[in-house]
Amino acid sequence: MWITDWTARAACRNADPDALFVQGAAQNRAKLICRGCPVRTECLADALDNRIEFGVWGGMTERERRALLRRRPDVRSWRDLLETAKEEYERSAEIDEEELVVTEELVAS
Repeated sequence: MWITDWTARAACRNADPDALFVQGAAQNRAKLICRGCPVRTECLADALDNRIEFGVWGGMTERERRALLRRRPDVRSWRDLLETAKEEYERSAEIDEEELVVTEELVAS
């Protein structure tokens, strides 16, 4: 499910904003804030679609986002691309979970 108003659910919503606008090795610490964020994909799509230049967004540094934009100049909407990818991933995870339940039932019987 895609969340349009993602900022209210962001892991960084109560963090010091300066912690996400850092350089060098501090960027790795900033990226850790994003690791378990429930709206990481939405945040990244917003940063890519709006060409946000500074800070860590969606777990990616400005350098990583620039490299991605250069590699994929054909992408018109990162939101559409990432939304589709997220839905496909969630669908495959549901299928894997269903297969696991069936397998566990077969093993148990």
